[in-house]
Amino acid sequence: MRDVVAHVRPWYGERFALATVIGTFRSAPRQPGASMAVSGAGTVVGSVSGGCVEADVYAVAEEVIRTGVPVVRRYGISDDDVFAIGLTCGGLLDVLVEPVDPASYPEFGAVAEAIATGRPMAVATVVTAGERLGRRLVIGPSVTGAVDVGVDVQGSLGDAGLDAAVVQDALAMISSGSTAIREYGVHGDCGQADVAVFVQALTPPPRMFVFGAIDFAAAVARVGKFLGYHVTVCDARGVFATRARFPEADEVVVDWPHRFLAGVLDQVDRRTALCVLTHDPKFDVPLLQVALRTDAGYIGAMGSRRTHFDRLSRLRAAGVTEDELARLTSPTGLDLGARTPEETAISIAAEIIASRSAASARPLSTTTGRIHGALIAT
Repeated sequence: MRDVVAHVRPWYGERFALATVIGTFRSAPRQPGASMAVSGAGTVVGSVSGGCVEADVYAVAEEVIRTGVPVVRRYGISDDDVFAIGLTCGGLLDVLVEPVDPASYPEFGAVAEAIATGRPMAVATVVTAGERLGRRLVIGPSVTGAVDVGVDVQGSLGDAGLDAAVVQDALAMISSGSTAIREYGVHGDCGQADVAVFVQALTPPPRMFVFGAIDFAAAVARVGKFLGYHVTVCDARGVFATRARFPEADEVVVDWPHRFLAGVLDQVDRRTALCVLTHDPKFDVPLLQVALRTDAGYIGAMGSRRTHFDRLSRLRAAGVTEDELARLTSPTGLDLGARTPEETAISIAAEIIASRSAASARPLSTTTGRIHGALIAT
């Protein structure tokens, strides 16, 4: 949704179709939440499979625009022709295609505004065939003083008990940034599977903090933006930390790195990547003392092996424990033979991606099993 919402907001006055991946099995190419939208004029934005089934989803979307009735389709490898309507990778993909207009989706404006402003929110949609298919709740931390203290809820799934159960699960999923199908009894009873509800957490982009305003940092910032991170570059030297040198970054901050990081700890979670590229003890030792005590999912530091061992010695002398040091990835990046800033940025980004999924980072030609690994819950 985040990828397409800016394109589709102008369409909202008339009906368009929104297709969303709600479930994947085996080697499906996109994760739940991936979206594709089709306007009444036939314009397409986004993708649900990287090209495997888009043509059929487009046809379904045209039908949904015409009828106003939501549809769930399952796509898998075709027994007759793998290049027909199916996934040549052998996976399975469940896609919800729903109409969006002011009558069928009155909460869409609030959802689009939340995405645009970075306000966390969840959209819970019934995906079980039947009269409830397509009914939805939109749940977020309250900013208006809703009846449920601290929670703003719009819409209904058709049963008060079911609504209450889904709201509680959705709030937890907002906190963790997770998206998945949850099953309930018709009145929200746990341990039953009468109603399947797709809960999509729409959280702000993960954050990447790049410390050290050097050429390598500029390349890392570019790759970080390409991967969907909100990128902040920080350096104490104002002559280097400038918007002109880092045009792709969302923020460029002039401050001592450790002091800046200590002031934004509320923005650091398990989705956060901290890239320490200063390789100067007066910057990186106090910075890493703060960084290694955060919840950041990735903490990498640049430097030679000699620099790395000297850094470890200085950190131990500063009181950093062995458990904390075990969280440090140094020298940062995968062994790709990288030399240029751009190649080094790819090396670092590849390691961040692998760490996010606990993947082996080995060549796919030497591995077996699933290619598209699931992200670790955050």
